[in-house]
Amino acid sequence: MYKAVIFDFDYTLGDSTNGIVLSVNYALGEMYYMEKSVSEIRRMIGLSLKDTFRELTGCLDESAAERFAKLFREKADEVMTDNTVLYDATQDMLSEFKRRGIETGIVTTKFHYRIEAILRKFGAEDLIDVIVGGEDVTCEKPDPEGLLKAVETLGRDKQDVLYVGDSLVDAKTAQSAGVDFAAVLTGTTKDFSDYYNAVIADDLHGILCFVTKI
Repeated sequence: MYKAVIFDFDYTLGDSTNGIVLSVNYALGEMYYMEKSVSEIRRMIGLSLKDTFRELTGCLDESAAERFAKLFREKADEVMTDNTVLYDATQDMLSEFKRRGIETGIVTTKFHYRIEAILRKFGAEDLIDVIVGGEDVTCEKPDPEGLLKAVETLGRDKQDVLYVGDSLVDAKTAQSAGVDFAAVLTGTTKDFSDYYNAVIADDLHGILCFVTKI
């Protein structure tokens, strides 16, 4: 049995699509770019803000990417928490892990304070033992810094930790950290065949069953 399970957030524990779309299109509009569709933006979720800007616009200018990230965060501070939901299985799964003494964490490109606000909104802040957000690291995923920081904070050996995510960025992060990876198919990525996976689950219920063997 794993002693700790660490999660990505977007499309793994919850859905922030509406807030992300509002924030991306606000930032693009302020920079005189055309708005993007929901489907175009959904494919970017999980990337860093700078990489999202580069992928959506084709612009490689670092200062422009930094401005996009700043504008995104300004709008996200207004709309993200209200426009984020947790998946139906999230709190039941986290509660069962806590009951069994399995520690939990979140490693995400979202800012630490935003994750805290979302968890408070749903009364779930006591179900997570460690959060590593975008402002807590110098290198964002797929660099393993954040995941390794969470493992160290929990005081666990890497072989006792499972990282759960929905994207190839998450799979690369786990691989680089030397941590087992479990994929959920609740995001836009369906093919993880190039990466070692402890399990591929349709949703969080499958992760709960895999970890607890129920």
